[in-house]
Amino acid sequence: MAVTRRTLLSSVALGSAAALLEGTAPARAASPVGDVVGKVSVGYQGWFACPGDGAPIGGWWHWSRDRFQPPSPSNTTIVSWPDLRDFTRTYPTAYPNLGNGQPAALFSSYDQQTVDTHFNWMRDYGIDTAALQRFNPTGDEGPTRDAMTQKVRAAAERTGRKFYIMYDVTGWTGMQSQIKTDWTSKMSAHTASSAYARQNGKPVVCIWGFGFNDDGRPFTPAQCLDVVTWFKAQGCYVIGGVPTYWREGKNDSRTGFLDVYHAFHMISPWMVGRTGDLAGLDWFYTNVNAGDQADCNAHGIDYQPCVLPGDLSSGHRRHGDFYWRSVYNMVRLGAQGLYVSMFDEFNEGNQIAKTAETAASVPAGAGIRALDEDGTFCSADYYLRITTDAGKMLKGQIPLTSVRPTQPTTGTAQGDLAAGRAASASSVNGPYAPSNAVDASTGTYWESSGALPQWFQVDLGAAYAAKSLVMRLPAGWERRTQTVTVQGSIDGSSLSTLAGAAGYVFDPGSGNAATVTLSGTTIRYVRLSFTANTGWPAAQLAQLQVYGDDAPTTPPPVTDLARGRSATASSQVQAYGPGHAVDGDAGSYWESANNAFPQWLQVDLGAAVTVGRVVLKLPPSWGARTQTLAISGSMDGSTFTTLSGASARVFNPGSGNTVTVGFAATSTRYLRVTATGNTGWPAGQLSALEAYPS
Repeated sequence: MAVTRRTLLSSVALGSAAALLEGTAPARAASPVGDVVGKVSVGYQGWFACPGDGAPIGGWWHWSRDRFQPPSPSNTTIVSWPDLRDFTRTYPTAYPNLGNGQPAALFSSYDQQTVDTHFNWMRDYGIDTAALQRFNPTGDEGPTRDAMTQKVRAAAERTGRKFYIMYDVTGWTGMQSQIKTDWTSKMSAHTASSAYARQNGKPVVCIWGFGFNDDGRPFTPAQCLDVVTWFKAQGCYVIGGVPTYWREGKNDSRTGFLDVYHAFHMISPWMVGRTGDLAGLDWFYTNVNAGDQADCNAHGIDYQPCVLPGDLSSGHRRHGDFYWRSVYNMVRLGAQGLYVSMFDEFNEGNQIAKTAETAASVPAGAGIRALDEDGTFCSADYYLRITTDAGKMLKGQIPLTSVRPTQPTTGTAQGDLAAGRAASASSVNGPYAPSNAVDASTGTYWESSGALPQWFQVDLGAAYAAKSLVMRLPAGWERRTQTVTVQGSIDGSSLSTLAGAAGYVFDPGSGNAATVTLSGTTIRYVRLSFTANTGWPAAQLAQLQVYGDDAPTTPPPVTDLARGRSATASSQVQAYGPGHAVDGDAGSYWESANNAFPQWLQVDLGAAVTVGRVVLKLPPSWGARTQTLAISGSMDGSTFTTLSGASARVFNPGSGNTVTVGFAATSTRYLRVTATGNTGWPAGQLSALEAYPS
């Protein structure tokens, strides 16, 4: 089997580690700062599919060895488990339930919501550019890859990120001619996007795999040089994903390829699987990377080395120390950019995307390591947060330091003790399950059925001294007061009162959150008993957070900028006018004329304000549907600019029939949503259009 980025390369023999070299002078940049020079890029696979997601390839692509059977411990290609709390659509597997009792489900990269979520993370954690992987497109995965490019483009445009095509030539026997055809007939069209990465004014393309010493890439130096020269003639800035020992022509590199390597504008040597400890990273810094940087300087080539979070499945990560040493070594070397290997590579365990934190969040008995595998609790986003600091250090925004500034958790020392834990309740109303109150989304919620009183309970997994808890409802819900008693238990049966019955006010002006200070009693189980609710005849909870340290700070007020403002529309039917979308009533709604797309709904915010996020809603009881919606803004109400391009927005009652759309914060007065399709009704429909600064 050919060695590829899908298979760890571990044949490198390391010598003894050299001492760290402090104070190394920065290397000279061959190119000015652009979309890859001076930036953090991540490898983005985007190659996971699930039955029912609409992907042309079909089946459990990249989740299962036999993709036509659901993934299970005996039919899998992955070694790490994703954290799914930010996803609105997942797919059940044949794995055992998670340690917290919830079903073991996975995401599909083919869902636009998944790509949007990933690019939201890139935006939120300061990742500049995504290298979209593209394998031989003439086979059965070609149509799916084509569609993924469009999905990535839309997400990048919406979030202000950059992307470029990264061709992997592994196993592509007709590569020399077919890669040129693919570029001219398909991929080059995407360079027209404002989100397509450019360096030195040229669209960026990467070719990964030339010169590797294995059967999967048998191309001659002449063939490879022809392809590089051709792309340069097309006006492209060409990156080479090359072997670790490219410069010396040994180990993983064939001989005779130096002219090919020197033909690239930028060189990015592969490092995954080369070492699993800090001493190994230091050895490569001294014996390989330093020489690489010097060679690139001498030939006017930009150097973009790999930085590695480490293989989680092999215990390399050391709760962030491995990743930070990798980053530190390459920044002090003076590298022109960083290439993070990889963003979503759950197959090899070197992903930085949000990952299961503890055994409670991975399939029971499956042997999959969570982020706390070395005994240190790490938040699901920990490696994204390290990447934020990596970008700041690369760009000189924080000093060069060998000590990682990022801690494994945020807020309190132990973090939210209830997150992802097993939850139960006295009753459930339809799809509003108890697990919704311990996921990361405040848009999902638990709701009881039947008459009050009702209770909700979470098992923290171990005994903790509870100091505080926070109860939340969805941010857009109207004000209400719930009467709640807080109880605790060590064994789950003998309950003691931690905070007596009190009326807790949930006000959208303060984030619909209520904080309860506790005495620090040691408990494992937390139970909330609800006896009254002024807003609805049931108990309701979108999120319960439990802390063992000081109480978290109260969130700043979150104000819907569109609430109560003047709204207009292209049309309406009967009494379903545009004002219903800004009245704060989840049950009232605007509906356009039928069978007459496109249609639009517009709100006048009253003055120019900064808007970076809109929340779109349908009545919670409505069935699932997908509307194709674009968001635009205007200062004068006549000339509009696109804030988020037309995209399929999924409204699902399981997640409150709510869709959140983020984009680069923009000053605007008029906000418009344009509908061009609706799978549930032949019209545009919205019960709420909410606008927020960020």
